[in-house]
Amino acid sequence: MNVRAPQPVDRQLPTEEAEDLLALVRELIKGEVAPGAAEQEEAGHFPRELFTLLSESGLLGLVYGEEFGGGAQPYEVYLQVLEELAAARLTVGLGVSVHSLACHALANYGSKEQRTEHLPAMLGGGLLGAYCLSEPASGSDAASLRTKAVRDGDDWVLDGTKAWITHGGIADFYTVLARTGAEGSRGITAFLVPGDAEGLTAAVPEKKMGMKGSPTAQLHFDGVRVSDARRIGEEGQGFAIALSALDGGRLGIAACAIGVAQAALDEALGYALERKQFGRPIADFQGLRFMLADMATQVEAGRAMYLAAARLRDAGRPFSRQAAMAKLFCTDAAMKVTTDAVQVLGGYGYTQDFPAERLMREAKVLQIVEGTNQIQRMVIARHLAGPESR
Repeated sequence: MNVRAPQPVDRQLPTEEAEDLLALVRELIKGEVAPGAAEQEEAGHFPRELFTLLSESGLLGLVYGEEFGGGAQPYEVYLQVLEELAAARLTVGLGVSVHSLACHALANYGSKEQRTEHLPAMLGGGLLGAYCLSEPASGSDAASLRTKAVRDGDDWVLDGTKAWITHGGIADFYTVLARTGAEGSRGITAFLVPGDAEGLTAAVPEKKMGMKGSPTAQLHFDGVRVSDARRIGEEGQGFAIALSALDGGRLGIAACAIGVAQAALDEALGYALERKQFGRPIADFQGLRFMLADMATQVEAGRAMYLAAARLRDAGRPFSRQAAMAKLFCTDAAMKVTTDAVQVLGGYGYTQDFPAERLMREAKVLQIVEGTNQIQRMVIARHLAGPESR
């Protein structure tokens, strides 16, 4: 029996340059990302050397300007790169998304001097970034964060704990949101903190059900001193900066989710075409055919949603509602598609001999990061009906 191998996603890209970029990404995936991905995830190995290669290849600064070493690519192209990377290994796709998120504050709100000094290394110099907003007691309610930054001459001294930090303990720089003023969202300021700053330590990484290769850890700031030259934007502007970054970050998560879902669909389809019961492939049975059809429809719908939101962003139009919708739909779809993939494989789907169970475990976290899907529903509802009555 000739089993049909998964075909590359047929993408509608805006330029020949974008087509060449996707071809490069696919070659890197084939040669560097996919081989050994499952084994490395199980072993909890973070592929730092691969991120260095991605940086050298220009894939860690795709959405930023060429002036500072970025790729100047539209978001609709960048997100499709993320999708391809996440389909091969979520640790890599999500890692690129987090790094881009960590660069957002400086790239969009930093002074010309700050960008000239730091951005080239951040975008293409082999550095890896992390984003520090959440804390043990402030996740969804990020405006209530407690990490403090106190002015001391020309420096700021940071004290507190950040939680759920992707790349925590291994990043070269951290974009940190800390309280410099009164309670609430207006008392928060953004800082660029070096990864080797004195007084900055990381806890033991969390033991997670999925994405074991991507370290997630608490960060402790104990008298960490940074110069005022590393303050990003104005004092008290930090929360607005954080929110502007999260809109783009949610689209990154949506794209990663569709990558995971596409990988699960490919796995389920290949298995259904090969596996025989009652003398014929199980793909001949209507129950499974309809399941595969539903899985493929959700993948296509999710891809269309995140691309539509990305095109709004590229056009300079408001896209916050569409970003929340895309993050909500795509991550819920990924959870459903990966669960169905396990079902298609039956008992084999529940074993580590096949990737379906790993993809299902990885999909779950995407419903939580960059704002839980319950928060996304709140965001969407506020756009539709206005703020809640008090």
